[in-house]
Amino acid sequence: MSETPVKQQSTAAFHGQAVASFGLALLATAIGIYNLKADAWVRGFLGIAVLYLVTSAFTLAKVVRDRQEAGQIVSRVDQARLEKLLAEHDPFEKL
Repeated sequence: MSETPVKQQSTAAFHGQAVASFGLALLATAIGIYNLKADAWVRGFLGIAVLYLVTSAFTLAKVVRDRQEAGQIVSRVDQARLEKLLAEHDPFEKL
């Protein structure tokens, strides 16, 4: 009755597409900021803001993933405890 959880893993094509999409978006943003008709300090500020946004997005993704994995571990521990109790329980035992 014990079910082993299936670890979901993305394919190499999906991983490659995600990396390429990220690189293209970052490159397009950098080119857009570079070609912006504004003072250098404005372009620099926008460049720093984009880098801050990117690092914040990575941090948020990691925190969400870690929280999900922690929830799965707690769920597995609870499931193991329940299975142990059910295996040890004898419904015909007289109290």
